Amino acid sequence: MSTPEKGKKRRAAHKTDAPLVTLPVTTADRVVLEIRKFIAAAIFFNTQTAEKAGLGLTDMQLLHMLQLYGPSTPSRLAAWTGLSSGGVTVALDRLQKSGYLRRGPNPGDRRSLLITLVPGRLRKIAAMYEGIEKETRRLLSLLPQNDLEAVVRFFEVMQRARI
Repeated sequence: MSTPEKGKKRRAAHKTDAPLVTLPVTTADRVVLEIRKFIAAAIFFNTQTAEKAGLGLTDMQLLHMLQLYGPSTPSRLAAWTGLSSGGVTVALDRLQKSGYLRRGPNPGDRRSLLITLVPGRLRKIAAMYEGIEKETRRLLSLLPQNDLEAVVRFFEVMQRARI
């Protein structure tokens, strides 16, 4: 086959390529597909927000974890995130240097450190999420209370499973 023929085949195949995901059949399939879409969009949103704040995505996610769960030890952050202890240390170094957090003695275990956020430093980041949080609350207000309770239960189960 000549080179132009190969090129034609590739172009033709490209035009008819279907998504590489199985089309949903069951409601559970639809939920899984929508979760994947949501996660992909959320990662891109968080990446853009991190860039605007002058942070890397890992750094931004560590800030989220500390906001959501409160002060933590580096080893607990490593367990929550799946990062190595070295990876957590490097990210914490960057965040401390940028003024987002403090390392201090852990009153519960003098052998470890407690990582705490610097609240005033987070105002700029919080402002970047205000619009999306407001719109999310507006959309949630359109759903019946029973549906909202089901969504909460679903995310609680997912969190306990640590998926």
